[in-house]
Amino acid sequence: MSPEHPPQVPINAAQIRRRAVFFVPGFDPASPRQHRERYRREGAEQAAISGYELEFGGATAGPHAWSVRGRIDAAECQSQIEVLSWSDIVARQMRGGPLLSYARLARTAWIYMSSGALRRLVRLRKGPVLAISYPVWVLLIQALLALVPVTVLGTLGGTWGLPGALLGWLLGLGPAYALLAWFKRHDGRLLAHYLIHDFAYAVQDRGAYPEELAARLNAFADRVANAHAATQAATQFDEVLIVGHSSGAALAVSLLARLEREGRLPKGQVALLTLGHAIPMLSFLPGATRLRADLAQLSESDAITWLDVSAPGDGCAFALCDPVAVSGVAGPGKRWPLVISAAFRQTLSPERRHALRWRFFRLHFQYLSAFDHPGLYDYFAITAGPLSLAQRISGRRPSQSRIETALSPHRDRAA
Repeated sequence: MSPEHPPQVPINAAQIRRRAVFFVPGFDPASPRQHRERYRREGAEQAAISGYELEFGGATAGPHAWSVRGRIDAAECQSQIEVLSWSDIVARQMRGGPLLSYARLARTAWIYMSSGALRRLVRLRKGPVLAISYPVWVLLIQALLALVPVTVLGTLGGTWGLPGALLGWLLGLGPAYALLAWFKRHDGRLLAHYLIHDFAYAVQDRGAYPEELAARLNAFADRVANAHAATQAATQFDEVLIVGHSSGAALAVSLLARLEREGRLPKGQVALLTLGHAIPMLSFLPGATRLRADLAQLSESDAITWLDVSAPGDGCAFALCDPVAVSGVAGPGKRWPLVISAAFRQTLSPERRHALRWRFFRLHFQYLSAFDHPGLYDYFAITAGPLSLAQRISGRRPSQSRIETALSPHRDRAA
């Protein structure tokens, strides 16, 4: 569909000296401070591996932002990185007792099955669908274990007839609930309850953004537009880069599409970087009309550069799936995104791959981490280096293994 993606934004031969980066995380309770510390830790490691310099500064435009100065090939660039945080919304979503997880599991499963999205997602990529089924099986096993005290006490009470059995079952409900609550409190390793809350939040309005998240997106758009406008002409950013990770990729798409629709795109070069996206989890649902319209709009934009990065080794992402094409909204003027692979087998050392072999969720965050043999994709060179994203991908062809088959059962869009 798009054999080659020449840059659509005019490229200034001069280097990027000042850049604004806005990072949109996925469904993640991590605070902006934790994102900043990951960036500093992994950035320092990448700089040591790649032989360039990164100098990290403190807060710049508020508590959610920090600065980094990159020196690569004798060229310097000053970047301001800001987290567009919605971790408070995530934290509220994850509150509640263990029975809430089961109620959300049932509703989420029904929406995906009844809408026809689930069988299409299975045809698209089995890895992410297995990630969906994983917490289901874990919660079902925990429920079976919780039935043990109910069954034991019911059996013991049954020796006194039916009234005794009923009393035993009722008495067993207390320890059963306590066991389920214990499982939820110790979910840090299994992450089953966390994933159920993640999926349930995405589908609670059948793919439409929940009201509080839509309001937060409006605030994000204002933040991006105002941050650039507030700088003095002599110190304005040469590039504004929006980065969306995981489910945050869909938010980044809608954020940038809104700015373009309203004529509020920042001046200079504007770029979008989506990492390990899970966009079909939303775009395949009937209520995702706004997201599908945003995908179609940005795919034909001549005002931005859009690079999408994923890897088949990441079982939590729809790896190499063109989010526009698979959602069935690609038009004849489609030019974005450029879909490439992070190619974990080539970019990570055998030792690192072995260490991460069973750490599926850590692999999902590898895009934000150091690589042993980085190629075109180097998160820290992209966010702190002297080349714009358009310059970096100039002349680059998309991955031959990308998936562009339109599989979404729902393709209508918001007006």
